[in-house]
Amino acid sequence: MLFHYHFWTPNLEETERFYVNNGFRIYQRIGKYQGDFQNFDPPLVWDDFREKDILFRIIEARKGSINVTFGYGKKSIFDHIGFLISKKEQERICENASQMNWAVDRGERRMFITTPYSFRIELQTNKDIVDSMTDNIKIEELRLEAMKKGLEGDLSILFGKPVNSIKSIIGETVTIRDAVIKDFLSKPLVDPNGVRILN
Repeated sequence: MLFHYHFWTPNLEETERFYVNNGFRIYQRIGKYQGDFQNFDPPLVWDDFREKDILFRIIEARKGSINVTFGYGKKSIFDHIGFLISKKEQERICENASQMNWAVDRGERRMFITTPYSFRIELQTNKDIVDSMTDNIKIEELRLEAMKKGLEGDLSILFGKPVNSIKSIIGETVTIRDAVIKDFLSKPLVDPNGVRILN
């Protein structure tokens, strides 16, 4: 199940405000402050720490079975998408990735596959990464802009089946153009990093 995307962005506070204003809740904020990684989680708000020189590594917003994360970057850069899968599926996908010569980075809580399309794929088996597995609110489709053809075909090989939740167009950059979210109650909106959110 497609559940996640991540951006690096200079627009951290604006990105957080956008998602909160559209029904997401902030689950955590982790940033480097005075040399150490610290939590600035809710109930803290931006007024509590805006004047501090914090380099935010991750801010996590959740709604239903959707998890959107963002961290500080000098410009908006799309980093990865994430799929919530079983451990058995994870092993099979990692085997497929190895056969495709796609690098697999096995972490304690998650795995990342580096694609030749200039973004990564997170494989997550921990269901506690989302607020609800039964909620109707979910990512139905992400429309990615890529700089080369073949993404859908390669994802079919990687996952061993068609991945209908990912569509691609060829363009000048690598990013998410559209996120189609089921039960997103607002009219189409564009987040501060250029992702158009559609119902």
